[in-house]
Amino acid sequence: MKTVIIGATGHIGTYLVPRLVEAGIEVIAVSRGHRAPYHAHGAWQWVERVEIDREAAEEEGSFGTQIARLEPDVVIDLISYAKDSTAQLVEALEGRVQQFIHCGTIWTYGYSEAVPTTEADGKRPWGDYGVQKKEIEDYLMDKARRGNFPAAVFHPGHIVGPGWGFINPAANRDPEVIRKLASGAELDLPHFGLATLHHIHAADVAQLCHGMMTHWGQAVGESFNAVSERAITLRGYADAVARWFGKEANLKFVDWQQWQEGKSAEDIRLTDDHISHSPSHSIEKAKRLLEYRPRYTSLEAIYEALDWDTKYGELQGLELGGTC
Repeated sequence: MKTVIIGATGHIGTYLVPRLVEAGIEVIAVSRGHRAPYHAHGAWQWVERVEIDREAAEEEGSFGTQIARLEPDVVIDLISYAKDSTAQLVEALEGRVQQFIHCGTIWTYGYSEAVPTTEADGKRPWGDYGVQKKEIEDYLMDKARRGNFPAAVFHPGHIVGPGWGFINPAANRDPEVIRKLASGAELDLPHFGLATLHHIHAADVAQLCHGMMTHWGQAVGESFNAVSERAITLRGYADAVARWFGKEANLKFVDWQQWQEGKSAEDIRLTDDHISHSPSHSIEKAKRLLEYRPRYTSLEAIYEALDWDTKYGELQGLELGGTC
């Protein structure tokens, strides 16, 4: 089986490519060629690398045909963010592939009326990212359910793993949040810290995506949440990170206006986006139809990322016990 992965050197591809190669699947990795995978793996020597600038190719109308010329059985698109982009690809691949897998997002749900949120629940996204991703999903599901195109969609939560920035207990990416928890310094959180986040290790995203291929009949025409077993609250997350450093979390709960004082515009935007969504999603459908069994809990995935970051990343120098 020949599988083309678009965006193969990103967070998900770093784990997905080796997994598929080890399963005996022929992989063609498509990317702009600007970045190596986050982690080296011997499997990459067996992977054909194809460099395509997607944005430039789409502008000239050739991206879909370039992918079709690779003669794939399966195409996994990890980096489409607009319906027109996906449609150009689909039109070139109709009648030529066994399966097309699109990477969506839990942001397509918008806010939850009940938790854990299932794939059958209604979707009311806001913001360009969630709205456009839902448009892509609606387009693909219509194609699949009419029998015109074998599409399936998965919705990752907050992807985490060693080597890249992750969403922290303040629901943003400010490294100072972790430093405060590591040292026992006071950390302010909005709204009693009861908003939720739902992480997933990139290796578990790869597991679910592979499951969509091996369970083709159950996956086509369906969407699946790709998250850990359970979401975590900001407060619980902060407590756990502080304990990881041998400290007790020193938390102060403030209202939203007060929390924004002294924060960057980007941190405010990210935190507002995350706590407004407060995701908490069910994986029962993926467990039932794809035999999905996440290896990592949210905190286990976060601890692995923290361990890497304190050794090699921007948190270098922090040690257990909170010393520098």
